[in-house]
Amino acid sequence: MPIYIYEFIHEDGQAGAQFEHLQKMSDPPLTVHPISQQPVRRVITAPNIGGKNSEGAVKANLSDKRIAELGMTKYVKAGNGVYEKHAGEGPQVISADDK
Repeated sequence: MPIYIYEFIHEDGQAGAQFEHLQKMSDPPLTVHPISQQPVRRVITAPNIGGKNSEGAVKANLSDKRIAELGMTKYVKAGNGVYEKHAGEGPQVISADDK
C-alpha cells in the first residue's frame, strides 16, 4: 500500500502542516483528518522509484571504496585551499600553497 502525503487546509484556504497516511490505491482520497476531523487535501508529489539511478545506488557508486576500485582519486576540501585525500592513490594533502 502506498503512503500518501496530505496537508491540513486552513479556514482561509491556505495549506497547513503535512502528514503521511497509508491507504490502498483504491481508497478515495481523505477529505478530513481521521482523528481531528479537520479538512485536508492530498498533495501531489513525485514518486520514489528505485533502480540504477536511485539515491541509494548513486551513493553506493560514488563511495570512497568504489572510487578507489575504479582507479580514481577523491579529494575533499578541508578548508582554505587545502584538500585531503579520501580515496585512491596520490598525495595525502593538496594545498594551493604547493607549487
